[in-house]
Amino acid sequence: MANTATRVRIAPSPTGEPHVGTAYIALFNYLFAKKHGGEFILRIEDTDAARSTPEFEQKVLDALKWCGLSWSEGPDVGGPYGPYRQSERKDTYLPYVEKIVENGHGFRCFCTPERLGEMRAEQRAAGKPPKYDGRCLTLKAEEVTARMAAGEPSVVRMKIPTEGSCKFVDGVYGEVEIPWEAVDMQVLLKADGMPTYHMANVVDDHLMKITHVARGEEWLSSVPKHILLYQYLGLEPPVFMHLSLMRNADKSKLSKRKNPTSISYYDALGYLPEALMNFLGLFFIQIGEGEELLTMDQLIANFDPENLSKAGAIFDLQKLDWLNGRWLRESVSEEDFVSRVLAWAQENDRFREGMKLAQSRITKLSDLPDLTGFLLKGDLGLVADDFSRIKKVPLEEVLRILQIVQPDLEKIFEWNAESIEVELRAISERNDIKLRNLLAPMFIAVSGSSRSLPLFDSMAILGRSVVRQRLKQAETAVKVGVDAAQAKNGQ
Repeated sequence: MANTATRVRIAPSPTGEPHVGTAYIALFNYLFAKKHGGEFILRIEDTDAARSTPEFEQKVLDALKWCGLSWSEGPDVGGPYGPYRQSERKDTYLPYVEKIVENGHGFRCFCTPERLGEMRAEQRAAGKPPKYDGRCLTLKAEEVTARMAAGEPSVVRMKIPTEGSCKFVDGVYGEVEIPWEAVDMQVLLKADGMPTYHMANVVDDHLMKITHVARGEEWLSSVPKHILLYQYLGLEPPVFMHLSLMRNADKSKLSKRKNPTSISYYDALGYLPEALMNFLGLFFIQIGEGEELLTMDQLIANFDPENLSKAGAIFDLQKLDWLNGRWLRESVSEEDFVSRVLAWAQENDRFREGMKLAQSRITKLSDLPDLTGFLLKGDLGLVADDFSRIKKVPLEEVLRILQIVQPDLEKIFEWNAESIEVELRAISERNDIKLRNLLAPMFIAVSGSSRSLPLFDSMAILGRSVVRQRLKQAETAVKVGVDAAQAKNGQ
């Protein structure tokens, strides 16, 4: 395949804060396209209508642009194969689904969510992997027609071979073989008429002339489904490349429950986008010690997709800090440094909004650093003693509050002062905790002090990803104190 024909894509779902893993996969595709003189395309996979929002889509665009990545085609710039949002391509997929059914490679399934739930529970109880048991596979055409005419909800599933295995060559893992018995009869078309990820993915990659699909290794097990769909439709599949997942130092999967994963978090803490891309790019190239500081152009020059590691990419925050420090000291001029500091402090109106809240709470301007400094800090360095002085809220209760609050705050759809206040009040009522007792540890966890700017406004200014990390750090600090106290009392 000629280099000029190379077309790759990044296809994030706008269902939450953009993950640093998205930047990792996007960077690989970007480097691949640049190395081969090809095109890098952005497609928004928003088939999950309940969770996808225009706000999250904009966050995706902003985050990737902050990373220094640009695309030749996408929802914001257009292109010859648009639209580039799957929600706007709904009518595109139906003929492909119908072709699969008409050719006997797919079937209508009328099983209810309740029935499927019971089926999976029984399979797990028997020690079997949960997958569709084929109940609707043998329905007569007349029955299918009658049930659909009666308005009974149904989905379309794909048929899977009952014997043998799927063999393919992956651009990273080489020859791979997956038995068909391990592959589920995937839903292709949902009851609401929207395609699933798998169906839309295959159709869009074909219509957008994608030549190489590079994504995380968690999708490796889905390749048989995709290859089968290409075969069912009589289409040529792209080259698949599955990249090792980014992991924590303990080899566990990188997740927001353990570490900060939002791109916005690293932006908010003052990491340079060049440093983050430099850090992620080192996973894809082979260089000698002392050559780690690389610009995007240097990453492209050193990029070798034929020599990729299958080992997990360890997200070493200390190495990122080290690289970021080198960028600040060695690659940013004094004038540019000052400009970046001022721009960083004013991002998302953080400085302006903080000053507006502080105006009525100070007697002189020199009071501002102590009152508002937390808006610009990273780790607040809190310890259990910072929380032990809260009146009428023992440390064990502080720990319980912090543990209760975190998952519920994640459910907030639009992150602003009003929605935060509503949710915290609701948490107070649901858990029968006095509001002032609930908010007291929150003040300290978020600002580092029991007296600060208004809590709800402060949380909105800091942003979801920073607040998430501060609450996590506060929980860790308090748990250390609780464990120490329990150990002491047990002696």
